Amino acid sequence: MISPEPSSNISRRGFLAAGATAAVAAAATAFAPGRLLAALEKDRAPMPDLSTWANVRAQFQLSPNQLHFSNFFIASHPKPVRDAIDSYRRVIDSEPFLAVDTRMFQSETDNLQLRIRDDLAPYLGANRDEIALTGNTTTGLALFYAGLRLSRGDEILTTDQDHYSHHESIRFATERAGAAMRKVVLYADPGNATREEVTRNLRAAIRPNTRVVGLTWVHSSTGVCLPIRALADVVDEANRGRTDENRILLMVDGAHGLGAVDESVGSLGCDFFSAGTHKWMLGPRGTGILWGQTDRWARLRPTIPTFASLEAFNAWMRGDTNPRPVTAYDVTPGGFHAYEHQWAMSAAFKLHEAIGRPRASGRIRDLNTRLKDGLAAMQQVKLRTPRDPAMSAGLVCFEVAGTSNADVVRRLLGKRIVASTAPYAKDYVRLSPSLVNNEAEVDAALRAVAEIAGA
Repeated sequence: MISPEPSSNISRRGFLAAGATAAVAAAATAFAPGRLLAALEKDRAPMPDLSTWANVRAQFQLSPNQLHFSNFFIASHPKPVRDAIDSYRRVIDSEPFLAVDTRMFQSETDNLQLRIRDDLAPYLGANRDEIALTGNTTTGLALFYAGLRLSRGDEILTTDQDHYSHHESIRFATERAGAAMRKVVLYADPGNATREEVTRNLRAAIRPNTRVVGLTWVHSSTGVCLPIRALADVVDEANRGRTDENRILLMVDGAHGLGAVDESVGSLGCDFFSAGTHKWMLGPRGTGILWGQTDRWARLRPTIPTFASLEAFNAWMRGDTNPRPVTAYDVTPGGFHAYEHQWAMSAAFKLHEAIGRPRASGRIRDLNTRLKDGLAAMQQVKLRTPRDPAMSAGLVCFEVAGTSNADVVRRLLGKRIVASTAPYAKDYVRLSPSLVNNEAEVDAALRAVAEIAGA
């Protein structure tokens, strides 16, 4: 467990070792000084040369028989992430108890839960005590909304374009508390959405009983990238004169912004942020984060017993159920996980740091601009994503006149181009150029769409 504690408190290691044989205790002690990390560092190759986009693309084992324009859905593991997962898996398979117990429940020096947070914090623009480790965006959203201290008559305001997981997390929480859920339309036409329109509509929608605003950074329904910093300013305006108890919290679903947009989470101005790291961050499948400003965690209650807080464990050992300030560690879900994947999160963030956030986001922007410009030039194609790079990111949504969206996706797959439709009441075709694509592939996708459109 990872929250530092006074020496008088019992540690989980001490609790377990008290009932262990001398031989087991000796083995654990021999293991503790760093054998695991030393073995991994010796076994793992250094970060590859990522100076060219061809080299970046070479890190993935994607089928060469397809053009992959849906890597945003769930990422193919790049080589540094695969190598990290394999290294941890070998150690856990070899010594499961010692590997997991030592690196999850030992001292601060040996604890990988802290090491992961330290590795993620610089990219996020955060500190490690602000980060809860989760399994995906959905889990983070659910933990946040389920943890809110809502009262009857309170309102959570969200938008009509948020994802099923966001809407349902809000619905579950408001129904339990007797609170209300309301959806605002931020833009009338996604293809022409502007910063001024979305900020104006949010400002007009906030009411005195609004306690939370739930937004999505990049809408997977339309490809619109919301100006979160500007919308956070709108929420700040609404909070002027409010008491701490009535202060509006801004929650952001960042699944399609993290790793694709050149902004750090800590600079967005939101209170909480949830994202899977297995999408644009190219992290291990089944990993994610819930970030919150340090002084905001106390607004929540834990939902799942944690394995990340020694303080929580010691309180249980003492039979102490008195309320105490909630932290990111308290909200981190306990239970055993696929630790080889969770621990390998660091490799994905180091990969992005090696590429460089401005360089990676610039590449994604340039490829998407090339795609949007090409689609906009086709008479039979209706582009549904803003051409303004400030209002879009890595998802491009469109329709082809006279052809259903599902049929467009099917016909593209027949041409070995992997596209998708948006899983919403109003769906669009989605092509999503990312770091696994190049200009020639974008041009090939455009030719394929032109053939389908009869252009």
